[in-house]
Amino acid sequence: MYSYTRAESRERGKLFRKGFRQSLADCVDPAVRRRIERIDQAAAERGALELAALHKVQADARQELAAAKAVERTAPRADKPAAREARKQAEQRVRLAERAVQRAERS
Repeated sequence: MYSYTRAESRERGKLFRKGFRQSLADCVDPAVRRRIERIDQAAAERGALELAALHKVQADARQELAAAKAVERTAPRADKPAAREARKQAEQRVRLAERAVQRAERS
C-alpha cells in the first residue's frame, strides 16, 4: 500500500512526465528515476504504517464485539435490550473497520 502526500503526488507526476518525455528522446536522466523511487519508498513505508494501524483498529473492534456478545448472553432479562444495542453497534464498528482494511489493501 502506498500513501502519498499531496506534495509527493504532484512531484511524482511532474517527474513521471519529465521521464516520459526523456524516454521518447532515449536520454532518461537517472536522477529522475532515483527521485521517483525515493518518493515511492517513503509512500510505501507510510502506507505500511497506516495499514498496520488499520489492522490494529480491526482487531480492537473484534475484541469489543466478542465482549459485547458475552455481555448480551449473560445479561439479565431487563438489561437485554441495552446489551443487544451495544452488540449491534460493535458489529457495525467491525464492519466499518473491515471495509477500511479492504480498501487499504486494494490500493
